[in-house]
Amino acid sequence: MCGISGKLYFDPKRPVEYRALERMNAVLAHRGPDDAGVYCAGPVGLAHRRLSIIDLSPAGHQPMSNEDGTIWITFNGEIYNFPDLREDLIRRGHRFRSKTDAETVVHLYEEDGPACVRALRGMFAFAIWDARTRTMLLARDRVGKKPLYYQMDDRGLRFASEIKAILMDPEVEVTPDAEAIHHYLSFGYVPHPGTAYRGIRALPPAHVATVRDGQLTIERYWRLRYGVKHPGTEADLARELLRRLEEAVKIRMISDVPLGAFLSGGIDSSAVVAMMSRHASEPVRTFSIGFEAAEYDERRHARLIADQFGTRHEEFVVRPDAAGILPTLVWHYDQPYADSSAIPTYYLAQVTRRHVTVALNGDGGDEGFAGYDRYVAHRLAGRLDWLPAAARRRFRAALGLVPRGVRRGSLLARGRRFLDGLLQPPDRRYSRWVFHFTADRKAELYQPDFAAAVSAPESEELLVRAFQTSDGLNMVDALLDVDTRTYLPDDLLVKVDVASMAHALEARSPFLDHELLEFAAGVPSHLKLRGTEKKVLLRRALRGILPDAVLDRPKMGFGVPIDR
Repeated sequence: MCGISGKLYFDPKRPVEYRALERMNAVLAHRGPDDAGVYCAGPVGLAHRRLSIIDLSPAGHQPMSNEDGTIWITFNGEIYNFPDLREDLIRRGHRFRSKTDAETVVHLYEEDGPACVRALRGMFAFAIWDARTRTMLLARDRVGKKPLYYQMDDRGLRFASEIKAILMDPEVEVTPDAEAIHHYLSFGYVPHPGTAYRGIRALPPAHVATVRDGQLTIERYWRLRYGVKHPGTEADLARELLRRLEEAVKIRMISDVPLGAFLSGGIDSSAVVAMMSRHASEPVRTFSIGFEAAEYDERRHARLIADQFGTRHEEFVVRPDAAGILPTLVWHYDQPYADSSAIPTYYLAQVTRRHVTVALNGDGGDEGFAGYDRYVAHRLAGRLDWLPAAARRRFRAALGLVPRGVRRGSLLARGRRFLDGLLQPPDRRYSRWVFHFTADRKAELYQPDFAAAVSAPESEELLVRAFQTSDGLNMVDALLDVDTRTYLPDDLLVKVDVASMAHALEARSPFLDHELLEFAAGVPSHLKLRGTEKKVLLRRALRGILPDAVLDRPKMGFGVPIDR
């Protein structure tokens, strides 16, 4: 993991200022405390902060180039299949100066150009300057695990792993984006490609951007497909799932620095630890945090897994001070973000980094195999769609019995949201369940000048378009697809990247391996959600490996007693 930034002037006679790149690079020091590098050549400049994970030698210094210095890269992430790619490139005649994955990407680009991203298995965000064609390439991994922001005007291009680095350039105008804030109030995060700053954009996951002669072109290179399902019995698919999960975990255990795992005691993180224990040469290091409030404390479940697999387990009780930590979180997040699990994730990364530099996690299991309660709610609501509208209105009338001030996430609050969605069609029902503020509530908040500045469609339309472009064969697949393209990259992965990189900790997510995700998309939906049972196939695959007490317990979100 690292921090990257750079700048390109469209006027070939205008040189990039070395000190400007140093300022951009310095503000990313928390992402890469081990090394810093800057490359300047006339109108182009690249900068890099290094967190050394693979090949700890000075040979891994970035930015780095190909043999003749015509192609330069600044790279953030991990490519897990780089050893195989490297051997193939050596056979083609390329010479390597290091054993890093970044240098592999440089030579792969020489061979395949922008299409090189299709061969990469892992998480990444990088920029390549091709001096031969005067082209800047920006690329981001398929799911969006690694962030990449950019700003472009008639003078040039600026990009970075974090918005704050772009804001270090005095040429960038700092103006709030009313449209982004409008959507933030509904989603609780700013949906890509927007940001809270006018003119600063997020490169979408699974996209590459090329800038040449002042022109920007953005193209998608991958997406999940749900329309074709795997043949075979449930038992066959369970065995194949387990094989793929184990392989995804195994390749993420390659590291030249200490490695461990987040362990909540839920199904996903427990499965990762179970697979790690099969390939570790010594006890796996696991890390959990808990709270004094019992309804938020999962430590006993994590301890059950730690004992079963003989891990070196560390657990910490935190007494979160949300108000005290707020300025730190604001500085790291760069723009509004409303997921309260940012607080425990920050603490967990902080305590984990004291012992290891890399931590595997269970992120992605819910989006791949249907683990959220809202999927069940959608199915239950769908069973009421046959009722006449008048009957459903009577159900919805029960809303008046539920006060508005109940705590978000409570049973009453969930009941209110469920009833609120009953009269909506399926693609609009979802927004009623996941939004913080609906259109009518936002209208109550907006002053006339702010309302006039918002020319965007209502936030609900973003989700409706996502549903309309899904190839899911039914609502379960469509829900998984929409969450993977919206909630996952813009909320969950932002949280994990920010929290881990704030402490120079690399987070790896086996469930988000793109080959495993492709397999999951091809699993028939009734093997993901059956009645009210979630993660049907995943539970089947793990039965006998994980204890029933973990497999059968209700899902518990990673929250904090924020109401206290």
